Amino acid sequence: MTTDTTGTAARDGEARPGGPADSPFVRACRREPVPHTPVWFMRQAGRSLPEYREIRANVGMLESCRRPDLVAEITLQPVRRHGVDAAILFSDIVVPVAAAGVDLDIVPGTGPVVAEPVRTAEDVERIRPIGRDDVSYVDEAVRLLVAELGETPLIGFAGAPFTLASYLVEGGPSRTHAKTKALMYGQPELWHALCARLAEVTLSFLRVQIEAGVSAVQLFDSWAGALSEADYRRYVLPHSTTVLSGLADAGVPRIHFGVGTAELLGAMGEAGADVVGVDWRTPLDVATRRIGPDRAVQGNLDPTVLLAPWSVVETEVRRIVEQGRAAPGHVFNLGHGVLPETDPEVLTRVAALVHEVSARRAEQG
Repeated sequence: MTTDTTGTAARDGEARPGGPADSPFVRACRREPVPHTPVWFMRQAGRSLPEYREIRANVGMLESCRRPDLVAEITLQPVRRHGVDAAILFSDIVVPVAAAGVDLDIVPGTGPVVAEPVRTAEDVERIRPIGRDDVSYVDEAVRLLVAELGETPLIGFAGAPFTLASYLVEGGPSRTHAKTKALMYGQPELWHALCARLAEVTLSFLRVQIEAGVSAVQLFDSWAGALSEADYRRYVLPHSTTVLSGLADAGVPRIHFGVGTAELLGAMGEAGADVVGVDWRTPLDVATRRIGPDRAVQGNLDPTVLLAPWSVVETEVRRIVEQGRAAPGHVFNLGHGVLPETDPEVLTRVAALVHEVSARRAEQG
């Protein structure tokens, strides 16, 4: 018996389920029955792991993202340690923007810093389209990982146009997004031109990952929660739709996630996602009513709960698994990324607990 990369095993000409496409994670994304609630953690391949800190010592973030062997090892570390149901590619949302010609660096303790923030139409024109050759290291890393992971699905990802635009306009991280909103409101034509260009880059970046073999993709709109629903629909939704709807024929689930997006959940689902990520502020049963019955949900344990005593963690995990039953599909995750001070052993215990509690529920029907 052999297993192809699409997850369909065959013997004697008969198609049988198997592989990443038939994994609990992908099945939950597609709102299909699962033996247990699948679980993975945003930023699971990161600073909470001592083996990650060791391998990243004296290696810059962008350089790490451009070394396929390093990307593969870092991506695999939490899968080995935690027994999660999916791996997520180790990368950064500004990788494709750098490949598109933007002069930037990821500064430790700060984040992405852009040398020349976007101010004019000429600045937008300098952001060039990208193809596989521009991010060949990502293509190679994905292929290495797909071969190594076997039946465990690999999630590819990218930053959404609004969040990328905010970094490019602000010149780095921002608490208020004041310059971003000033451009958005004051020069809407320039704003839409910038987001359209970034949507093109993002779509190309995700297609490279899909063609290399990822089983799902996640679009991170980390800063979309800074907007009202009306502004989101006017200035952001068309461009996120370009990306997510542009992957409708790709054959992999699409996840859409942002922080502070309680009032935007319905609109974010409309952008074309199969799964909407929910941060910790909105209970999953409430989120499901806002998103509707045609999409699965992902989330949503508060990352800071992992720093509390185990009794508290266990109570919260059980609550989220129960609330997730209101959705047509549920992928357990955090409401944002793993904090660096998190004890990795707690993450391992959470993954096991989610499997145990949800499998029992599945058996009970």
